[in-house]
Amino acid sequence: MKSPPLRAARPAGNEPPALPDWQSYLSHLECAQCGSTHPPHALHGLCTCGGPLLCRYDLDSLGKQVRREDLVGREASLWRYRELLPVQHPAQAVTLGEGFTPLLPLQWGARHGLRTLRVKDEGRNPTGTFKARGAAVGVTRLRELGVRRVVLSSSGNAGDAWATYCRRAGIDATIFLPDDAPATTLAEAALSGQRVHTFGGHNSRGGRLANAFAASRDAFCANTFQEPYRLEGKKTMGLEIAEQLGWRMPDVVVYPIGGGVGLIGIWKAFAELLELGWVEGRMPRFIVTQYDGCAPIVEAFASNRMRCVPWGSIDTLPGGLRAPKPIADFLVLRILRETNGAAIAVSGEAALAAVRQVMATDGLFLCPEAATTIVALRQLLANGGIGSDEDVVVVNTGSGLKYASLFPVATNRVDDDMEAIA
Repeated sequence: MKSPPLRAARPAGNEPPALPDWQSYLSHLECAQCGSTHPPHALHGLCTCGGPLLCRYDLDSLGKQVRREDLVGREASLWRYRELLPVQHPAQAVTLGEGFTPLLPLQWGARHGLRTLRVKDEGRNPTGTFKARGAAVGVTRLRELGVRRVVLSSSGNAGDAWATYCRRAGIDATIFLPDDAPATTLAEAALSGQRVHTFGGHNSRGGRLANAFAASRDAFCANTFQEPYRLEGKKTMGLEIAEQLGWRMPDVVVYPIGGGVGLIGIWKAFAELLELGWVEGRMPRFIVTQYDGCAPIVEAFASNRMRCVPWGSIDTLPGGLRAPKPIADFLVLRILRETNGAAIAVSGEAALAAVRQVMATDGLFLCPEAATTIVALRQLLANGGIGSDEDVVVVNTGSGLKYASLFPVATNRVDDDMEAIA
């Protein structure tokens, strides 16, 4: 039997809540690996089988009591989808204005024979990436459940997002970041006043460091998929895409993938909307991209396996897409196969070139991770993997400004003749 939805009480005192009361329809947590269920209002990490937990909602009740039209006039943030989020108390929402980023047409698509190409521009979020979504919902929910000390490791962008949101929430955070993380990421994490430790190597080492720290310091480890709530924040990308398209889904979603939280989140959003009847049709085809210097999903998909073999030596640009063995690899691969999708690896050099191309055609500064989708699109259009009449959405997971040091530029210095004209 599904648990009844819970309605949050107003906070004590005279201070008004940060957001209006809402009714969360969270009913239970479910293991994506073994299918076991867990109570929704206790603190959980991974399932006892080692699988990641997913938030499940009482969609039958939600569908009877809430219509998609009820969203009209709500705040332009991810919190407009409050019934489909696990947070119970609006006064505890930790927010910096994240979400409801624009869905922009890309002229690059028309120039390469694609009639409809749009980009979900996540660089507009606080901290400059989509990681702010996961941090906002994850930190809020962990604080509701009594967590006061957090540790996590990250390739970069999740680290500064969690450092920032934990600071705003009054949660003590310890962040492990690789020492080649972009300087802007390291600066933002450090300026938050949280403890930041850097290490040599990639994030699998950081994951071990964070778990060891959690065990010895009585901290909750919030590494990727070791808590079920950041996925719900990233799920709102899919909810927004559907609403921004007039409550329909695109034909194709192309997404740069590391650990896979964002991809699974968008897929989960569409699945919930389909069950609610808020959208119709079939699930989009999901296509994922990785750097060829760390492409475990691409390799497993090509080999028709349902699990990844841990990637050996990682050789990629700094930043995201450095997950040698995603914990939810089986779910990512299932999504790709069930939606007739694809997985494509591209070089870092091609990604950097694509950043420049899109800047030249559209004036949009993609992050290098997201530029892998542009390289893949060119390949798919050339070999017929995507039709020219398909409606395609790519996700720019962060602002290219966070990676500006990767783009040395030459400028024209003002000379005496120019000074005289001015």
